[in-house]
Amino acid sequence: MGWRSFVAVGDSFTEGMDDAYPDGTYRGWADLVATRLAAEAGPDFRYANLAIRGRLFPDVVAEQVPAALAMKPDLISFAAGGNDVLRRTFDPDALIARFDDVVRQLRSGGADVVLFRFADLMARLPGQRLVAPRVNVLNRAVGETAERHGAIMVDLYADDAFGNPMLWSADRLHLSAAGHRRVAAHVLSALGVGCDEDWLLVPPHPAPTPWLAARAADLRWAGQHLAPWVKRRLTGRSSGDTVTAKRPVLGPVAD
Repeated sequence: MGWRSFVAVGDSFTEGMDDAYPDGTYRGWADLVATRLAAEAGPDFRYANLAIRGRLFPDVVAEQVPAALAMKPDLISFAAGGNDVLRRTFDPDALIARFDDVVRQLRSGGADVVLFRFADLMARLPGQRLVAPRVNVLNRAVGETAERHGAIMVDLYADDAFGNPMLWSADRLHLSAAGHRRVAAHVLSALGVGCDEDWLLVPPHPAPTPWLAARAADLRWAGQHLAPWVKRRLTGRSSGDTVTAKRPVLGPVAD
């Protein structure tokens, strides 16, 4: 294995929401991958995670990509655009063109680059008819870009296990701890690195919920998660406005 450094770039998916450490900070698939790569590479391995929740694609590109390139890592993960497809102003053509350019930049320095086709989560969210086609467009662009630039693609969309609600957190948008473990397993598999087989275990599907109970749960979800999201959109705020990168510079995984 030739990787001695790994930089993760993106939004809440890569920051690790909602896979919490005991102190309340987030772990997530990227930390799990880094820990496994460090075990293979030894004490000289270094890891940085620049991802911040709520970041839109242009912000990730402007803030995180130059920092990642400056670190000159052997391995970079890039996952962005998921927040953009939920916005009214989403421009697929502009994002796809920029996505290709960003991956070209990341690859030009010689780093291996990991890209993601996003899992299908729209079955549990409102606006499916509007957003699902946008996700399909983005996923198709990821596949084409990965092939064009020799990037490593992790195809979460092709994994039907992500249809299990137990792989998602209570907000229905972010992964649960089990979901992050499964993503980490997919990444390590794509890299040709083994991992704990338990990471691929999928919890049993929950028992069917009676209609009235399901509608009550939908109302609670709307009040606790959808309404605050809508309020942030109306006020021009983001969940990551006061958040900084959890690992802004390359350092030992144990730090």
